Amino acid sequence: MLNGIIGQRLRRTRLRGTPLLIALAAPILVSAGAAYSQEVPAHPTGDIPPELIQLRSDFINSPLNMLAYQHIDSIFHTAPVKTCSGSSRQVWSLDRAEAPLSFTYEFAGQTYTPEQFLSRNKTNALLVIKFGEIVYENYLNFSTPETQFLSMSMAKSITSILIGAALQDGLIDSLDEQIVTYVPELAGTGYDGVTIRDALRMRTGIAREEDYSVDPDNPSEWWKWREATIIRNQRRVAEQALLMKRAIQPGSKFEYSTLDTVVLGWVLERAIGGKSISEYMSERIWQPLGAEADGSWVLDGPIGVGREHNGMGFNATLRDYGRLGLMMLNKGQANGRQILTEEWVRESTVSQPGELTAPGAPTGYQYQWWTLADTRAYVAIGYDGQFIYVDPDTETVIVKMGYYPDEPGPYNEEAFAFFKAVSAWKN
Repeated sequence: MLNGIIGQRLRRTRLRGTPLLIALAAPILVSAGAAYSQEVPAHPTGDIPPELIQLRSDFINSPLNMLAYQHIDSIFHTAPVKTCSGSSRQVWSLDRAEAPLSFTYEFAGQTYTPEQFLSRNKTNALLVIKFGEIVYENYLNFSTPETQFLSMSMAKSITSILIGAALQDGLIDSLDEQIVTYVPELAGTGYDGVTIRDALRMRTGIAREEDYSVDPDNPSEWWKWREATIIRNQRRVAEQALLMKRAIQPGSKFEYSTLDTVVLGWVLERAIGGKSISEYMSERIWQPLGAEADGSWVLDGPIGVGREHNGMGFNATLRDYGRLGLMMLNKGQANGRQILTEEWVRESTVSQPGELTAPGAPTGYQYQWWTLADTRAYVAIGYDGQFIYVDPDTETVIVKMGYYPDEPGPYNEEAFAFFKAVSAWKN
């Protein structure tokens, strides 16, 4: 199921040398019944150099992605998520008990070492935390502890954290409220009648498939919309929700949809009122967390015009991603504070009974977190090999930043074989 949604199925449509902005375009696919002639007003922006347009189109293609995923603020507009500074700065100090990764893992009938995994699974950086201590930290391909790595769809799990914080703060009354309560512009669209909980679980029932097939010689409505939003910044990503129609009853079926997460970001913007997602995350999560560096969100336009692309566009250092994972492992506690409620962490990471069908792979999905059938572990997954893996049973957090190649391959399956071995390893 996992690879059918965010793995090989996507990669078959990403042609080497063809400018397919797959990961960024995920939330802006127009459904088959939605015509581009249903105009959403364009937002004029300054001229974007043709070289930058090409770079934005190509940045997920191999081999450019190896470095591009480390330098997103040089390619797109971004908004900072600021950590504390000056006398108020309280970085969450992580203890260290470094040790060599003295184990092997099995995959496809073969035995491999962790060192082989780094190259086989196209790794930019890897962090392993056991029992609250960093036991392994490694940076490759010119990355460093200061590098800001792109989250891709790990941002969905971060959006879940922000929704949980807003619920805890009383800014959202209930997950069973309808989305149109916060975003009345969506009345009469496919999102009318959809609850926040439906969107968190990607059970909105909208008429939209996460299918990135494209013919560059015959531009589709999807292609035109992608060009207008992320690449040229003429429209906002969330505005595509205005075109969506209903396909099935909300709450009835899981359909992976980045647009659902983007709509949750729209709800969050309205709930927090007067602040951006970046500002709210800075005050509510990033500073209390004790992050060691500023993070950032990709915007779909310049500062003051664009909005956070909360479906895929967060950037942070390796260790700060580790701090997010450790906060979840610690049932919402971080840096001596209870940032999220224990109830939210539990509710957002445990799938409904009967949902899981296959052992050993993420086949369940709760509040923007993937879950596994044969363990209490859960994981944030980003396109092209980005992971925050949390295993409460072994008190393990793994952060892996990757750059998968264009050709199909079982990269996600091998990553999970490795993660299970790390969890079982007793250093």
